[in-house]
Amino acid sequence: MSSTWTNVFPPKPKWGVDDIPDLSGKVMLVTGGNTGIGKETVKALLNHNAKVYIGGRNPPRVAGAIEDLREETGKEALFLQLDLADLQSIKRAVAEFVSKESRLDVLFNSGGVMIPPVEQTTKDGFDLQFGTNVIGHFYLTQLLLPLLIASAKTSPDGKARVVNTSSMGHTLSSGLDFDTFRDSSKRRKLATMTLYSQSKFGNIVFSNELHRRYADQGIVSVSLHPGTLDTELARHGSKMTQCFFKPFLYPAPMGALTQLYAGTTPEGARLGGQYLIPWAREGRARKETDDPELGRKLWAWMEDAVKDV
Repeated sequence: MSSTWTNVFPPKPKWGVDDIPDLSGKVMLVTGGNTGIGKETVKALLNHNAKVYIGGRNPPRVAGAIEDLREETGKEALFLQLDLADLQSIKRAVAEFVSKESRLDVLFNSGGVMIPPVEQTTKDGFDLQFGTNVIGHFYLTQLLLPLLIASAKTSPDGKARVVNTSSMGHTLSSGLDFDTFRDSSKRRKLATMTLYSQSKFGNIVFSNELHRRYADQGIVSVSLHPGTLDTELARHGSKMTQCFFKPFLYPAPMGALTQLYAGTTPEGARLGGQYLIPWAREGRARKETDDPELGRKLWAWMEDAVKDV
């Protein structure tokens, strides 16, 4: 109960965007960077001189975000067309990225969907939430790993980072039901919030397994709960629910703090395998998310799911 309370009502932050070090020469990619905490993350990175790509699927919306950010920061983010619900789109996006860049210092796996209609699936037939939030980010990370590992070798601290945005919603999940990752009658019987919680549980399992596999090659993999936030992520929820919870929600800039701390600070380079909570604090995810056997099983399942793309 105390853990839930401090996640929903965290203490005043002791760290802020003004504490971000100079990021000149750093190349970063933010999925979902055209809105919500992703956009606030891009804004802070630009203000501290990083070269930032926004991974998004809607060119007009991303173009609008890039223009907003240019007006606010005087700097320009770059567009990478990327649909996390389409594995072929991810493959094309990575090919485009590596054709333009020789390094990637930080990958912010920040994009996602929350409680869409249960009938919705990805282009490849996965549950929309697990397919977008977990499988899409797994495939993106997998394809970018060679570049991340190479970048770690030439980084002053010997690290490259993967920051995985999860949620305290993972605590509502009973674990991973592999029979519901793809569309099926069993999956469609589940509440969309149940599927969301499962995807957020999966984010942490993936993040921890990535740490176990690649920490010795300089990869820092961190997961986090960004906070209870007033963003468009929950747009699929009922109007009554949105109105009820709105007084308890924090603005998007606050939600960006924890992932910015993980992705930019010297302290963040030592947080591999950890789970962070608002605002920029170390916390604890459910212990089941750090089960090595479950991590290996999920990794193998996802490798098999993307092998023929």
